[in-house]
Amino acid sequence: MTGPLPVLTGLAPVIASHTRLVVLGSFPGARSLVAQQYYAHPRNHFWPILSALWEIDLRSLTYEARLQEVRDRGLGLWDVYAACRRPGSLDSAIEAAEPNDLPGLLRQAPGLRGIAHNGAESARSMRVTAALGLPVWRLPSTSPANASWSFERKLAAWREAFVAAGVAA
Repeated sequence: MTGPLPVLTGLAPVIASHTRLVVLGSFPGARSLVAQQYYAHPRNHFWPILSALWEIDLRSLTYEARLQEVRDRGLGLWDVYAACRRPGSLDSAIEAAEPNDLPGLLRQAPGLRGIAHNGAESARSMRVTAALGLPVWRLPSTSPANASWSFERKLAAWREAFVAAGVAA
């Protein structure tokens, strides 16, 4: 007989005072937790989408250089959940989720212009983020599990939010 699943702890936020847009995922996948890197799964479209938006090959950079590029361009990264129990990486398997301090985002980033939710599970927290009085976008998940959206269709949706928040041309 096995016991309950262990509590998993998420990643630290990548947010600066000059951050203009925060992308909120749900909770890091198994590969991201092992690597201690946002969007570490090689088939996740997150880094390729940012590469296309900013016309720079982010995947050719070290993870730390990617994060520096993110910060320099006014983008922040975080998740709606600080901790949870979950076998594997699917959002549908998340149990006992503990939320991050989303109402405190404006204290961390007083220049914030908007919040983008990466996928449906993250978007379940939209009423919390909308209460901050900023534009909030529900974006298609960059996860490889979201195979119903092509890369081009995801890119178009992400471009709209990034341009509106002033973090892409």
